[in-house]
Amino acid sequence: MKVGAGISAMAASLLLVASAAAQTRAPVDPSGEDTSSPNAAPILVTARLRPEDAQRVPGALSVVDGGLLDQSYTVNTQGLATLIPSLAYSSANPRNTAFTIRGLGSSVVAVSQANDGLEPGVGFYVDQVYHARPATAAFDFADIGQVEELRGPQGTLFGKNTTAGAISITTRKPSFTPEGVAELSYGSFNFVQAKAWVSGPISDTLAFRLSGVSTRRDGVLDNVRTGVAANTLGTQAVRGQLLYQPSAIFSLRLIADVTNFDAYCCTQVYLRVGQSLRPASRQYGGPAGLAAQFGYAPPSTDPYDRKTDIDGPLGVNTNEGGASAIADWKLGGHTLTSVSAWRFWNWDAENDRDYTGLPIQRSQHIPSRQDQFSQELRLASESERPLGYVVGLYGFHQRILGRPISIYGPAAAGWLIGPTTGTNAIPVPANLLDGYGQDGRTDFRSASVAAFGEANWRIAPRLTATAGLRYTYEEKDGSYATTVSGGPAVTSTALINARLSVLRPQRYTAHDRDGSVSGRANLAWQVRPSMMAYASVARGFKSGGLNMSGLPLDNQNQPVLATAVVRPERNTSYEIGLKTDWWGRRITFNIDGYYTRVRDFQATVVDSSQTVALRGYLSNIPAVTVKGIEADLSLRPLAGLAARASLAYADGRYSDYPAGPCPLEVQGTATTACSLTGQRLASLPRIAVTGGVDYALPIGRDAALLHVDVVGRSGFNGDPSLSRYTRIEGYTLTNASLGWRFGGGLEVVVFARNLFDTRYIQNLTIQAGNSGLILGTPGDPRVVGGTLRLRR
Repeated sequence: MKVGAGISAMAASLLLVASAAAQTRAPVDPSGEDTSSPNAAPILVTARLRPEDAQRVPGALSVVDGGLLDQSYTVNTQGLATLIPSLAYSSANPRNTAFTIRGLGSSVVAVSQANDGLEPGVGFYVDQVYHARPATAAFDFADIGQVEELRGPQGTLFGKNTTAGAISITTRKPSFTPEGVAELSYGSFNFVQAKAWVSGPISDTLAFRLSGVSTRRDGVLDNVRTGVAANTLGTQAVRGQLLYQPSAIFSLRLIADVTNFDAYCCTQVYLRVGQSLRPASRQYGGPAGLAAQFGYAPPSTDPYDRKTDIDGPLGVNTNEGGASAIADWKLGGHTLTSVSAWRFWNWDAENDRDYTGLPIQRSQHIPSRQDQFSQELRLASESERPLGYVVGLYGFHQRILGRPISIYGPAAAGWLIGPTTGTNAIPVPANLLDGYGQDGRTDFRSASVAAFGEANWRIAPRLTATAGLRYTYEEKDGSYATTVSGGPAVTSTALINARLSVLRPQRYTAHDRDGSVSGRANLAWQVRPSMMAYASVARGFKSGGLNMSGLPLDNQNQPVLATAVVRPERNTSYEIGLKTDWWGRRITFNIDGYYTRVRDFQATVVDSSQTVALRGYLSNIPAVTVKGIEADLSLRPLAGLAARASLAYADGRYSDYPAGPCPLEVQGTATTACSLTGQRLASLPRIAVTGGVDYALPIGRDAALLHVDVVGRSGFNGDPSLSRYTRIEGYTLTNASLGWRFGGGLEVVVFARNLFDTRYIQNLTIQAGNSGLILGTPGDPRVVGGTLRLRR
């Protein structure tokens, strides 16, 4: 279904049921909330690090509560993107994970295997703890109470580098009332998911909570060479908590968790072939092209046949976890909070990076280990009359050790270099790269300290001013060292240089330190009790980055040391908005408009001047601007019925990018950089719409349950070079479930993910070697199944 027709059909159907925003609570909450009245209770958020009504926060945000997460089978950040239109998620594999808000945040190019020296622009927090690596957002979460997406710079209060926004996830706390849920689902492709949590008192002052989720699914891509289906799922997550609450003025919450991802994953399939200006013999297609030279044909040229023939190893084995302690003291109208945390992340995966059945690249992977420590201390007032405030200190340290490994095979020389090399057309032996490879070590360390504060001053009964500042100081150190070995012995300078053009040993160190002030200010006018208007300006800061994936090469094939450090990113955002509710909060409507300009936007780009191997590295784009409008509408017309819809319109541009990467169609000339100034920002749909309906119809002691959620996104370009061959078409995706709740707490549900089996591409990759072959990851096909859920 084309996105225009899909979005129109979705909008028409939602208007029939009236719609609601991502802030709508699910009609039947697992926590046992009373839903007998259609009046919607205030949704409490901690966007300003203290509980308050979401409709009174002068800023754009979306809230998804645990009930909606459970009913929509959302267990990870990828699922969140189907509920929040301004949030986009891309993941070629768990390490190469990126999420953006309003088109800004992390930028990932698959060939880079993600750069450890780049900080994400979207802060990812779980129970107030910052997760430094975007890859950890690919893991499943267990037993979530609420998710808040905060749009725009959030650096005043949230720890690090939140130039684009923040995702704040809160898990359900231990309860002094015994409760428990067990859930088992089975569906297509042998999809099996088990979820459970149990909570209760240990004593009058101590309560516990234990939660877990396990998901597995067979592969959805058929490897015709091995007969083993690829892109399987295999995740497990366990979380344990203790809550010590000896009095009303003190509480201590201890949390420990571990998550594992072990799967035959992740590869891509043939999507299309692009045409460059290189000689016909150095391009993929055509009678003289590389595929013809090697007598190769892909198993299918239709990506939705879901066929691959990769001959190299494939697999992901990664895990992450940690422990934290959150202490709260109430001190005479104030709350003192301490958040201490340690987290780790282990990564190892292999992939056939040429994505074909030819032995071009035998192996590529980067075993990595990350450890981080953080400590936050803050003091918040409990009243805002006439002044409310939060002040605090924050410290963070992380270290990432990596080992980049690449090994080439017998077809690599002919595919990557060609039959001859050098100005004298020296013949290239067919086995020149067979067994040739790279091994290395990377070591990245960063430390950050910050002081922050924000105050709200009620300058008139209906007018409140907010101002906040944060000073952050960071230091980063990195070392990169690789060696090359293997392959047949050669003495010809031309052949040695040809081999080095594919992989060259590099050794360098880099250091960066910087300090900066970020902040925000706004005015909120409570026009009437059910209407608030606000205007704000915010300044965000993201510290400089280090290139930890190797450096681009100059005309002499030498590393360009000047690119080892990228400059800090600075973001200025303006926003106006209106928040309204009527009819006892059974209707809410919020709308905002924003304009954001980013100087020295940090991005991972590909050195397209290289005709042999594509290399991704960090770079600064002089200026990027994004402007747009967002609207949320919710309706709760009667008990048990809730509907929601949200719209995000964004116009993102490279407002100053005179020396960007060249698109495939102009590569092969002397031009090594192309102006992208004025062009649309990559990976940002102009229009994104989400919506859904939840209905619990009481029938005696039982209830019939209905859930539908829909997301539509317009097309966008999937690569920073903006080639016409790397466009991803828009799509509309629908998920639904129908169930029955028995009076004793048992639920039986039939569900469908991707109900209409929509064909869409999640992300794409230009094949290493720059042949013009474009690979893509097709979205998951329809999965139909059933769930048994028991609540106590």
